[in-house]
Amino acid sequence: MAVPIAIGMVFQTLYYLVDLYFVAKLGDAAIAGVSAAGNLQFLVMALTQVLGVGTAALIAHASGRKDREDANLIFNQSLVLAALCAAITLAGGYTLAGTYMSTLGADTATAQAGTNYLYWFLPGLGLQFALISMGSALRGTGIVKPTIVVQILTVIINVILCPILISGWLTGYPLGVVGAGLATSVSVALGVLLMFLYFHRLERYVVFNSALMRPIPVVWKRVLKVGLPPGGEFALMFVFMGVVYWVIRGFGAEAQAGYGIGSRVMQSIFLPAMAIAFATAPVAGQNMGALKFDRVRETFKVAVIMLSCIMFGLTVFCQFRPDLMIAFFSDEAPVIAAGAEFLQIISLTFVASAIIFTCSGMFQALGNTMPSLAASASRLVSFVIPAVWMSSQPWFELHFLWYTSVVTVIVQAVLAWVLMVREMRRKLWQGVPGLAPVSAEPPPT
Repeated sequence: MAVPIAIGMVFQTLYYLVDLYFVAKLGDAAIAGVSAAGNLQFLVMALTQVLGVGTAALIAHASGRKDREDANLIFNQSLVLAALCAAITLAGGYTLAGTYMSTLGADTATAQAGTNYLYWFLPGLGLQFALISMGSALRGTGIVKPTIVVQILTVIINVILCPILISGWLTGYPLGVVGAGLATSVSVALGVLLMFLYFHRLERYVVFNSALMRPIPVVWKRVLKVGLPPGGEFALMFVFMGVVYWVIRGFGAEAQAGYGIGSRVMQSIFLPAMAIAFATAPVAGQNMGALKFDRVRETFKVAVIMLSCIMFGLTVFCQFRPDLMIAFFSDEAPVIAAGAEFLQIISLTFVASAIIFTCSGMFQALGNTMPSLAASASRLVSFVIPAVWMSSQPWFELHFLWYTSVVTVIVQAVLAWVLMVREMRRKLWQGVPGLAPVSAEPPPT
């Protein structure tokens, strides 16, 4: 499952980098503004995680026990939740965009650029919910290729639209940061349309059923029980990144631009590696539903080893000349220096992040995602409080913030590992409450 997911994520990486490449040509204020505005995506991703993780995990369990009726009920109710979340995102985004950017922007130009971008980016964020609902339903049944094909096509559309809308290629009417937001929204809208056509014409296991779209709170509760903690994790990422932008705003737009580029590059190179973590949840989840506990344990072991090896390789890569990756997007020395320093130091967390990602996928498969949220929440104390305190000290420099982040991510990884071992002992060695544990394979005949 990880191979097609990885292919899709490589194209998703191009999605980020193409946007960043053309926006970077607009100057420091545009980079800083779009990067700070893009942080709002983590808040929306928190909601999409609630929906996506809950849908995928429950459908994986239903598929494992051959319960197609429950799988379809979960899918159609997730579509109702997707529509509700989209409405909330659009209403809240357009109401609070200006206030949000004026709080985080290093100056007026940065805040204005971010606000303009958000106004045109928000429709794409709202449409993400339908895309996540349909993609997660397929992933829960073990199907990933249609979602990947749609991802690739949306990236191609975005690549075509970015130079046309941002820089005014062919048209002679450059829209700047507005064009960046509009390109994303148009490409996501076309992606939703393509997924709808796939389900309407080709999908047979989970299908649209208007009779199952009547709001059923008890089903929503099932989805939210599994999905809310992972959503909380992404909400915390929004808080962490918001704190960083607020703390470093005194260093000027160059520092925010450097951090914005560095964090985008980091997120981009993470995506292919995270394919293994994304594949872990449905593979282990279906075996959990089928009571194949030995296979669940083996999935965790293999995923940790594979993902840690990939992340170690990325760490080594980022230790040598990280400035080359930043310089691809900006030719200003202060921006390159800030971004390279961030990327070189923060790469020391990559292996620890591999453990965190894998544990997160396994908690989803086991049907208890609260421990993963608890591990992430530990950083509210270990990172946010020291970061805010250091920013008020006369000796404060940016690298102190990055090293603090390194330590806190390692602490989070250790905590996630301990909680995972405890959860696996409780559910896999002692059996799931209400279910009698069985051997991994049937006895020989």
